[in-house]
Amino acid sequence: MSGTMRSGSSPQSTITATPTAVEATQEPTPETEPPQVKTYPSPPEMIIDTSAEYFAVIETDKGDIRLELFADQAPETVNNFVFLARDGFYDSLTFHFVDPELAAQAGDPTCTMSQDITCTGEGGPGYTLPGETNDKEHIAGSVAMAENTDTYVTNGSQFFIALQDLPQLEGHNTVFGQVVEGMDVVQALTPRDWQDPNAPPGDEILSVTIEGPVQTPTPTETVEGSEETPTPTETVEGPEETPTPTE
Repeated sequence: MSGTMRSGSSPQSTITATPTAVEATQEPTPETEPPQVKTYPSPPEMIIDTSAEYFAVIETDKGDIRLELFADQAPETVNNFVFLARDGFYDSLTFHFVDPELAAQAGDPTCTMSQDITCTGEGGPGYTLPGETNDKEHIAGSVAMAENTDTYVTNGSQFFIALQDLPQLEGHNTVFGQVVEGMDVVQALTPRDWQDPNAPPGDEILSVTIEGPVQTPTPTETVEGSEETPTPTETVEGPEETPTPTE
């Protein structure tokens, strides 16, 4: 593990079937567009109030998992998780890696219940995140971000819930939450390794609901004083309302 929960490993060689001859009279098989995963050009802008309380409820086919999110301790990471959850990014994804001695990991957009997309274990939202340091420890039930094993770059969407205390991860894998309800559900998730072709299907995330304020009001949203009153040119509706020269 090299001191960090991975978001995937180097792609393995793919064995391609040897092409076979096709008769000239045979019509080519129409090509279909491959299924697309949701991606974004860059991390989201700050949409949370870092002084407010945030919770997330992960609804799975085995029950609900409720997380407390540490907005003040890992603001960029929580902001990102809140954005993705509210945008439906995690809906229908699976816990693609579950090891009772380590953690349960999810958030790869290629890992779904559908067989149309191959689960790579390396998928993300199209961007990476900076690591954040805080005083939160990797204890059982803690929620942290996956990192690339070789570069320690934080994946933009993959997260894991620790099933044991993991002191070997200290200094890596930003901790941004803690399970406060439903740890029994986490412990009941199906053990599996996404790299094992014979692994059973992963448990599905049906939805992730965020409990907390939507957005911190910006100063431009609050009108204070007459200096913000619309100018005469914005309110003129007829001769009787034309402003006098002194105005």
